[in-house]
Amino acid sequence: MFEDEMIFEDDPSGDDIVFEGDVPDDVSGGAFFPDDALFNGMPAFVMLFFVIGIFLFSIFKGIGTWSKNEQSPRLSVKAKITGKRTNVHRHGGHAHEHHHSHTSTTYYVTFQFESTDRSELTVSSREYGMLAEGDEGMLTFQGTRFLDFQRHPSEEHTDA
Repeated sequence: MFEDEMIFEDDPSGDDIVFEGDVPDDVSGGAFFPDDALFNGMPAFVMLFFVIGIFLFSIFKGIGTWSKNEQSPRLSVKAKITGKRTNVHRHGGHAHEHHHSHTSTTYYVTFQFESTDRSELTVSSREYGMLAEGDEGMLTFQGTRFLDFQRHPSEEHTDA
């Protein structure tokens, strides 16, 4: 068979000849109705719904955390810094054939209390830089919100 030859099939009604791949005008788009406007807009609708859902979830979660922290008492307790860590999150995207990206860093410090319980709190970059593992002092916090850490001078540094 040559490439420029066309394949013919008989139409089930017996009236017309149909070329392979042609679809008669009276046939809708099949089982999933791809010619339906709702179906064609569905991926965009689902994506929009998903993005709005994540946005609303984040807002309500943030408000819930803020409210819980506001209702918690401010506590000042003796604590020791037992660990520090960072979480670097890279954000990026494409816009008009230009790639742009930036990073954001979240700083965490782990405090151990006299009861040997531990709590990891988010701190500012400034506080993170001022604190060192092994520091002991008074930690002030409210719920999950870090407020302050006042270092006690260690025995090593008071002999000077």
